[in-house]
Amino acid sequence: MSRISVLDDPARIKEIDRKGMLSFCVEAPKHHEYAVKIAEKVEINHLKPKAIIVAGMGASAIGGEILKDWGQGTLAIPLEVCRGYTLPAYANEETIAVILSYSGETEETLSCLFNAIEKKCNVFCVSSDGTMLKMAEKLKIPVLQVPEGIPPRAALPYLFTPLLVFLEKLNLISNVKEEISEAIKVLEHVCSENSPEKPLRINFSKKLAVNLEGTIPLIYGFGFYRSVAQRFKQQFNENSKIPAFWNVFPELNHNEIVGWENAEKLAKSFSAVLIRDENEPTEIKSHIAATKEILNDEGIETYEVWGKGRGKLAKMLSTVLIGDFTSVYLAILRGVDPTPVRTISELKEKIAKAGTRNRIIQRLMGKDSG
Repeated sequence: MSRISVLDDPARIKEIDRKGMLSFCVEAPKHHEYAVKIAEKVEINHLKPKAIIVAGMGASAIGGEILKDWGQGTLAIPLEVCRGYTLPAYANEETIAVILSYSGETEETLSCLFNAIEKKCNVFCVSSDGTMLKMAEKLKIPVLQVPEGIPPRAALPYLFTPLLVFLEKLNLISNVKEEISEAIKVLEHVCSENSPEKPLRINFSKKLAVNLEGTIPLIYGFGFYRSVAQRFKQQFNENSKIPAFWNVFPELNHNEIVGWENAEKLAKSFSAVLIRDENEPTEIKSHIAATKEILNDEGIETYEVWGKGRGKLAKMLSTVLIGDFTSVYLAILRGVDPTPVRTISELKEKIAKAGTRNRIIQRLMGKDSG
């Protein structure tokens, strides 16, 4: 068997992808659909917030980033994503704080929960289990309990799509169901075109994985594809177990592009993935064309991933899913099980010795008793 033909061998794929990360890609449309159903059951008061803060880390936070980019030009109030231990100073009783932690045990996010309560924010939680779920129930905080047993990065449908439903319940957006419906149909098509059953010769994600193998991917997005580029990078890190970097047009043309001057042999270690859109602005199109030429002249291969569908949501989620498929196929190509994240587990064990998480939980318990 050749190195590449492993991608067309179902038995070998299952042997490498032992915990079935690829199945979450294939079933993504169903997960988005179910996420809408369970989110609709959450009761939310009709508030009139002046700001929204989405707090989370890693795979939980990317849902907030995608929401922020999707809502750009639509939301009439600011939306900020908080990746840390405390909320911004302006957070108060006129702020909605959406606290996301798939595990319910992320210490930074638990700290944000405590901080949001202290600041008297209107708090909503999304979690599968753990301390966050227990504290939300005890403190009578609205909470969406999502299905357990999913790797957090594969739980994106439950950490993003419900946020759209919440915004509509708050009368901050409208007609979102139509856009979600279109997105799910487009995702079904993406799954069909990139599924394990589709052979390499007609499978875009498999071919992209083959092209990227042995290089460090640079993922470049623009506009509402900013968070999509970020998601690509994260999936290459966690699924493929490789370094990857992301940036955004036009900003990258004011700094990062200079880094490739006289890169020589170093350039051969990199490849670039450009997120494209058939309706991209003329000025962005010119940036991308010029950047491709410069990168190619320096010996960096460039590849393009195009958003699919009519609506912004379909375009964003379709490119996200292509990135998810590609990262898993690249892991399989490398003979690496995409699911385990050993380094993160080791890191959490080392951090736990500082006792920060226990102190945060004790403060939350104090709120319960107080």
